[in-house]
Amino acid sequence: MKKKIHIQDRDVKDVVIDLAKSLGVSYEDANHEHCVRLPEEFGSGYVKSYQFDFGIGVVETDYLLKKDFHFELEKGIIHPLKIIFNRESGFYHKLEKNEESREIKRLENVIVSSTPKNNHVFKIPANTPICIFSIEINRKLFEGKIESFLANMNEDLVELFRDVNGINEFYYKNYYSLEISKFISEFTECELSGFMRQVYLEGKAYEILTHQLQQYLDDLNEPDRRLILRQATIESIEEAVTIIKEELESVDNVVNLAKRVGLNQNTLQNGFKQLYKTSVNEYIRNFRIDSAKELLETSELNITEITYKVGINSRSYFSKLFKNRFGVNPKQYLNQVRNKKDDSKSA
Repeated sequence: MKKKIHIQDRDVKDVVIDLAKSLGVSYEDANHEHCVRLPEEFGSGYVKSYQFDFGIGVVETDYLLKKDFHFELEKGIIHPLKIIFNRESGFYHKLEKNEESREIKRLENVIVSSTPKNNHVFKIPANTPICIFSIEINRKLFEGKIESFLANMNEDLVELFRDVNGINEFYYKNYYSLEISKFISEFTECELSGFMRQVYLEGKAYEILTHQLQQYLDDLNEPDRRLILRQATIESIEEAVTIIKEELESVDNVVNLAKRVGLNQNTLQNGFKQLYKTSVNEYIRNFRIDSAKELLETSELNITEITYKVGINSRSYFSKLFKNRFGVNPKQYLNQVRNKKDDSKSA
């Protein structure tokens, strides 16, 4: 059975207050923060709101529902501009006039603006952990903050922020960056209180907003020319590293490795350069030599066996790489290791 809830959407606190009324529970109210905790018959978790100056607010949700929920935001009013970051399982969103709901997957973010003629509808599945962080901007109030900067902004952003009466519909979706993920965690894990908490959270909200706008501009470039690593891309790169470590003896070339983790070759290469300060092939080569060094220290394999075990087909090439990295060739290093073992035994 699905539960449908209608919620006002003028200020972020309305989301919490109307949700509490619909669920028949009370809500917490302290220092511009509101929180409603779901009653046990509906599930577990909470919805929080944070209100700041110039029409900036944040809605944070972390819950697990026992029933499918439909949240419909009130129609006929000017909704805040929403910048939504999905930190967990997927859910669905649509504007009423659209026939199909769009899934917002884990690690995706959406910038969306409705009009007074339609409204937001969120479909939240049951028995699925939901964790959403949303920056909500009342553009009429935010105009006082941003007006003097609009002349030097990107035309698309100028049009978006100048639409204070919500005349134009806007929709953008992509995966958000590692930096944004980190800032959201810092926001939600803040342990400060009172004035310092309010100032810290407001600053962090602006930090997230700034990086999101930078990412939006970066996404206007062709995929191979984008400079900002997305959180989902990083997870794919980490998957590639796992493949390299687990299949070192027979790891694929860069093109095939990229295909296996769902990236194109350039994105994989750029990601390795940003995360590890090296190319994919250099990372593989260095890991092979480091693994060979460990095998020389800990195993009874001979040098030829180790050469093949780390995926190098030429002993002379292996010797060259090893010497370039450690200053001695594998045979010299093996003798050093054995001498140390003999010395320790005699002692």
